[in-house]
Amino acid sequence: MTPQATGGSELVVREILQCLDADLYALIDFESTNPDSYLYKRQIGTTFLQNLPGVKSGVQKYLPLMPIAIEQLDLRHYDVILSSSHAVAKGILTTPQQLHLCYCHTPMRYAWDLTFDYLHQSRLGHGLPGLLTRYLLHRLRQWDVLSANRVDHFIANSHFTASRIWRCYRRKAEVIYPPVNIDRFTCKADKEDFYLTVCRLVGYKQVALIVEAFNQNGRNLVVIGTGTELQKLQQIAKSNVTILGSQPNVVVQDYLSRAKAFVYAACEDFGIVLVEAQACGTPTIAYGVGGAAETVLDIRSHPERGTGILFPAQTTAAIITAISTFETYRQQFQSERIRTHAEGFATSVFRSQYSSLVDRATQQWLSGTKLQHGEI
Repeated sequence: MTPQATGGSELVVREILQCLDADLYALIDFESTNPDSYLYKRQIGTTFLQNLPGVKSGVQKYLPLMPIAIEQLDLRHYDVILSSSHAVAKGILTTPQQLHLCYCHTPMRYAWDLTFDYLHQSRLGHGLPGLLTRYLLHRLRQWDVLSANRVDHFIANSHFTASRIWRCYRRKAEVIYPPVNIDRFTCKADKEDFYLTVCRLVGYKQVALIVEAFNQNGRNLVVIGTGTELQKLQQIAKSNVTILGSQPNVVVQDYLSRAKAFVYAACEDFGIVLVEAQACGTPTIAYGVGGAAETVLDIRSHPERGTGILFPAQTTAAIITAISTFETYRQQFQSERIRTHAEGFATSVFRSQYSSLVDRATQQWLSGTKLQHGEI
């Protein structure tokens, strides 16, 4: 069974725990009892949300309580607080005698960038429930900005996220790219005649656009993943599109290594799977906004070391054009160079940069030098 705590933010926590000997706290914990999890038998402090009904299937249902819950963790006996936050972790209460460094994966998307998508797609976004939901999100944004001021220094997982941190909180952030376990993937030069996309099958991932593009161009596409749009994609896919649903890691790795190219249409803060594809020496065709613009080198701009093709809009037409462009440049891609580029995001790079920043910040703090927000 694949551990539940394997998303990007959880993988960052795993590497932080490899760098430092630290106690661990979370809103909820069901991984310390999972034998397949890297957190198995780990002592983890939790909040009152842990004991609420149905929380194991998703803590998001208790969104209104999450800010209150994180504020109930009493961490006053620690000198340094290291948070990994994509929602409320940065809101932990600290004292003037504590240093708080936050690795921010994103300002909470459902309160900022995805507010209107959430309202339009959810049954709670309409009528009287819609008014209450809008008020809740309004108050959540207020708390989010307030809690950002509890952080002494922000670390962002990409320059794109750093710009969002500035836009939402008016705080500077140093960029340290998240760790990607490059060693899990084998670089393969001989590719087969199919394209591949791997992700959660939810609306903002824009997988339907990819499927429609291949419906039109007739090329072979394999889709791996599961989510709320799985049935819809199965209904619209033509015979040249194969939808495999959820697959174990070993199968995903195999397809990533054999695919002619990896296709991705979502706007991600970083996008670990884009780097994983490149670790297999597989060229990547991606929407050129967000983390992809920092991890994929468009061969038209980098002819000697290009790793893929970036397209400018989340439309079927843009994806079709990008695939056609890829076919034109296909022979210029070199798998070993693509792999070498991916190695710049390896776990060892993250550990070195993160440990260095924590040491630097801690030394300044202990020396009595007051940190300026965003500067170490």
